[in-house]
Order: sequence, then structure tokens, then C-alpha cells
Amino acid sequence: MTSSIANTSDIVIHCSRRKEYRSPFGAQRAGSYVDLAIDVFSSVDEVVLCYAYGLYDLSYSEMKCVRKEDSDRWTCHIKMPSEEGILFYWFCLRGSAEDIEAIVDPDCREFLYRDHSEQQTYLYYVASWEGEDGKGKFAFSAPKVGVHEDKYPHAFQITVYARDFKTPDWMKGALMYQIFPDRFFRGSDYSYEKMTETGKTRPERIFHEDWNEEVDIHGKKETGYLACDFYGGTLKGIAEKADYLKDLQVDVLYLNPICEARSNHRYDTADYMNVDPLLGGIPGYKAFSQKMHECGIRYIVDGVFSHTGADSRYFNKFGRYKETGAYESKTKKKPSKYSSWYSFWRTEDGSLGYDSWWGFPDLPNVRENDLSYRDYILGPEGVIANWLRGGASGVRLDVSDELPDSFLREMRMRVKESSAGDAMLLGEVWEEATTKISYGNYRDFALGRTHDAVMNYPFRDAVLSFLRGDTDARTFSLTMERYRENYPDEMYYCMMNLISSHDVPRAITVLAGLPDPGDREQQLKMKLDDKALAKGLALMRLAFVIQIMYPGAPCIYYGDELGMEGYRDPFNRRTYPWNNENAHMQQNLSFYKRLASLHQLYPVLKTGEMKIVYAKEDVLVFERFLDSEGHDHFGKVCQGPKKVLCILNRSDKIKMRICLGESDNSISIKKMDKSDSDISGAFETFQDEKILRQGIEVAPLSSCICIYKE
Repeated sequence: MTSSIANTSDIVIHCSRRKEYRSPFGAQRAGSYVDLAIDVFSSVDEVVLCYAYGLYDLSYSEMKCVRKEDSDRWTCHIKMPSEEGILFYWFCLRGSAEDIEAIVDPDCREFLYRDHSEQQTYLYYVASWEGEDGKGKFAFSAPKVGVHEDKYPHAFQITVYARDFKTPDWMKGALMYQIFPDRFFRGSDYSYEKMTETGKTRPERIFHEDWNEEVDIHGKKETGYLACDFYGGTLKGIAEKADYLKDLQVDVLYLNPICEARSNHRYDTADYMNVDPLLGGIPGYKAFSQKMHECGIRYIVDGVFSHTGADSRYFNKFGRYKETGAYESKTKKKPSKYSSWYSFWRTEDGSLGYDSWWGFPDLPNVRENDLSYRDYILGPEGVIANWLRGGASGVRLDVSDELPDSFLREMRMRVKESSAGDAMLLGEVWEEATTKISYGNYRDFALGRTHDAVMNYPFRDAVLSFLRGDTDARTFSLTMERYRENYPDEMYYCMMNLISSHDVPRAITVLAGLPDPGDREQQLKMKLDDKALAKGLALMRLAFVIQIMYPGAPCIYYGDELGMEGYRDPFNRRTYPWNNENAHMQQNLSFYKRLASLHQLYPVLKTGEMKIVYAKEDVLVFERFLDSEGHDHFGKVCQGPKKVLCILNRSDKIKMRICLGESDNSISIKKMDKSDSDISGAFETFQDEKILRQGIEVAPLSSCICIYKE
């Protein structure tokens, strides 16, 4: 896309995702070199590369580009900073007023910057998030890249990451499965009496004897809603469903918190060193861990380190623990080794106040820079080391952006040291992680010093927006290619590509449901009708196709494989309907199993290269491929086909006939009338490229996968 500032199309070109303009592609290791080029088909005195780099502070500088002899191409060879950070860059065209004005539309010339001391006029060439292949556009001013600036115009970006950044190979392309432990399966040793026994010490709890009963939204009259209703799912119950997980081809489990806590979500940690008795305690955890290792399924535990529970051995606000907690030390003047972990003050009326997570008094914030707290969590005998020694293959960090970078860096060192480099550190970051800003700084999230990968909520947003029809295939492509360009490849292939989670509405509800009414009473009543359900299931299947076929680690949120629906919590945390699956649930599960098997069978879908072939309106076509010798993106030899082509038609009204060109492999699309026999949400595979050259018909809300023969 050429900016309307210019009166001549393509008079200046730099495409950051094309190797003739930027090589190598994408994020770069610290201290490496990058070649940049820009074509200027007009008379200018000089082309200057302008750049700013750093992380907590940005340094600005310039480099004059060199014009190739008898060419319109200007180039520069630039070394990346030796320290990790972000390098933003853009170009400045400088010349006489006459030459620069010749590029610009006459109505816009008054906005040009003019350096009267040098008798030069400036025109900037900056990034355009709408540009194909990362093509830029003109701007009258330099990009704003400072933390407190408005970030427009956009700059081109090179993420500069640690030279030794390496993520676990087992996570690259792994199929993940997220479980909310209380709601998955009770297990054969379940006892209602044993479950309700904990109500003697925590009377605010509510217990469901009926597994299929609706979630609580009111709480007890004395307390109101506290997310303290329980169904009795256990770790042994998860272990007993190992065959189910294997049938789904699950490589990695991500478990929501399992430490002892008051609530059902357990983000209010009561004891980091103890597994919740309701989940089976330490014995149940050991049995679960052993079973997972026997089955070859890794698991990642959830770590909550920005806050604890008020009802915990550390804070002990309600006096339920024998050990003196920090709250007691302030109210009863007793010594506590946890006092320095929290921030207290006295209010005007003399009552005790304390810092809490987003103002929730049940979640007192901890002081992550307190050295005794750090040693407890990150020390050689601390919480992290204990979990990893107990069998976990990694840690998912709750609210990563609320933890100091220094804490995250120390966390990474402990994770790697405790696992000989094999364990994974996954962060909860909702935005694009390379340029995430919080607490007044760009954050050290994607530079190889903290996380291995993050939860890919931007992926979720892009997929659901495309499938809902809010954006088209081109917008989806541009968005996803920008992310691919910005992330280090070691991280990109490990990103947790989710479409649902415990913190967001179920994907099927987003895809086919009405807008969230906000009120829990109304959310409780809202269910998809038959028509919406059919469409939602078809869209869910397309979403899973994208998850499975795209680089990264596709993640199924428990029950999505059945088409479970629900708005935000607690409705997205209902129980898995074992032995209560209806026909459409069974069909959807069969689809997921079939596609997951394909993903497991072909390594190219895990670590192969990625290329978008066609992206217009309702049709998205992309391919995963190996090089001519069968090497994947990381240079490893892979067995099986060297290329897989994925075709999606997200229209619910139009059938598409898709043909591959004989000579140039171009894609041509012909729209056709929908027939009554079309099956929405289906996918089919074929292994003969000639079929695609002859043309294939893709039904509405359907996909095709072409597996190229050797």
C-alpha cells in the first residue's frame, strides 16, 4: 500500500519481509549483521537510515546509505547492538525542495520538514502495518518510538535477542491441552464426604455432589461470590484419563494452579510447597506425575508469584494456619518471617491496609524484590526447583507483566539450572510481547533472557476476528506476518497458540454467540440455538485447522474439542461432560482427533517453514514446507512430506473452486453457488498435487489440506 502523500506509486520501496530489502529475515541475535536496502526511483541527495535502539532507554543515531552504481538502490550494512533490546528504524530522504516536492502530492507539500541551515527538505519512509511483505509508506515526521510517545508513525522493527537463546525442542510445535483441575475428572477414589471435609476449616466453600450441576454465581449468603464452589476433580482423575489425552495426541498439559488455596481457581496460593488436598495432595500429585511420564506426556504447572492468598500460611489473615503470617505480625505484634513480603499501612481511621492485586483484598501483593521472598521462590531449594524436581517440565507464569524483569531473569536461570536446560518458562502476556510496555518501560519478555514463549492471545484475537468476519484474510495475514517478523524464531515456534482459556469466553461462544451481556445472571441463561451451534462448531473446526497448521504450539482448552460453550468465568470453567456427550460433541471430538493425528504424523507441521500463499476476502491459503533436502526451519532433517498446503474458506454462503497454476504455482479462486450437500466445518486431505492443479471445490466453512508427495 502506497501512502496518499506520494503522487507517484512505488517511487520508494522498502519491504522488511523480502530478503532483497532486509536480510536476514526477522529478529536477530545480538551482535549480528543485517543488510538493508531501499529503492528510490527519484532524484534525492541522500538516503539516511535513522534508528533508535535499547530497552529501558533508547539511543538515537543515523547512518548514510550508499547508492549502488548505476542503480536506484541504496544500501547499508549495520551491526545489531551487542546487548539485547529493540532496534527501530526508518529512512529519511533528503534533497532539494524541488526534488523532494516532486515526490509529494502538491496538496501535501506544505507539511514537509525543511532544514534551512542545510538547505534540505526531508521526507520520511516508515513502516505501514497495511503494507504487503512489510512494505512501508511515506510520512512527514519521524516515527514516535519512545515509551511515552503515541507510537505513530510506525517504525520498522528488529528484535535483538540473546546470542545463546534456545528453547526446548520438545515444545516446538507441541500439541498442548489446558486443564482447570477441579472441573476435568473426579477419579476413581473420589468421595463426596472426603471433599466436603475441607468445609470444616473453610466454611465459605460450596460442594457440588452432582458433577453436571451448573456453576455457582452467588456464593453463600454470608460471603457473596468468592469462586469457592467445588466439584472434586483431582490429579488422579486426570491421570486416569491419560488414554483420552493420548488419543488426542497431547504432548504437553498445562494445569491451572494445583497448590493449596482457598478458591477453586487457586490463584490465591495458600501454600506453594503443598498440593491442594482436594486434588489429592502430594500422593495424588506423585501418582499423576508418574503416569504422565509413563505416557510420554509432559506437563507445565501454573506459578502465581505477584500475589498470594490472604488465607495462606504466609499472610494468614483469617488465622487458619498455625504459623504466624504477615497480617498477624502487624495486627497482633507477633514476629513473622513473611512480614517483609508485603506492604502495609495505616489508614486515616487507624485500620490496617495493605497492597493487593487490582484492589482485591483476598489477593495481597508480594514484594518481588524482597530477597527472602526471592530465595523462597527462586532459591536452589525453592518453589521452582521443587516443582521441577517433582516432574514438571516447565512453569507458566501468571501475570508476567506484573513481575519485575530482574525477577523474571532470575526465574529463567533457576528453571534452566534445575532442569539441565530442558524445562520451559511460559508467560502470561496478553499483548504482542516484543514491544509490550508496562510500569513505564519496554519489557524484557522476548529477548531470550526471561520467557521461552508466552500465551499467544494476539493469535487468538486474529483467528477469531477473521472467522467471525470482523476482518478479512488479508488483514489476518498482515497481522500474523508482522508477529512472525518480530519474534525470535526460537520463541515463535513455541508460542502457546490458544483460542480459549480460563480467562476468556469459550471460542465457540465468541464465534457464534451474542455479545457478552456482562451480567452473570444473563450469561447463565444464554445458550446457542441449533443454528448458531452448527455454525459455531464449523468455525471452531476451522480455528483448530489454523491452530494445527500454524507455527507454534496449538493449545486445546479442555472441552473445546466437544464444543463446550460459555462466557467469562465461571461459565468458561464448567465441568467436562463425561458420559454425557451428545451427537454433535462426539462428531466434533472425532474431527479434533483426526486433525491432531495428522499434526503428529507430519513433522513439517511442527517445525517446517511458513509461507502465506493467498489471503483475500474469505479465503486463506498457506503452506508449511521443508527445504529441498528435507531440513526444517532449524536445520533438522524431518521425515515425511516436504510440503503441506492448507486452504480455508470461512464464508458460510459461497463455495470456492481453487486452482493452482501449472507454471507459477499461483492461486486462482472462482466463487460458486452453495449446494444443499455442502458440509460445513469439514476438512479433507489429498496427496496428489495434480488434483489441486485441476481444481478443487471447498465448501462453505470448510478446509482442504494438500499433503505433497515425496
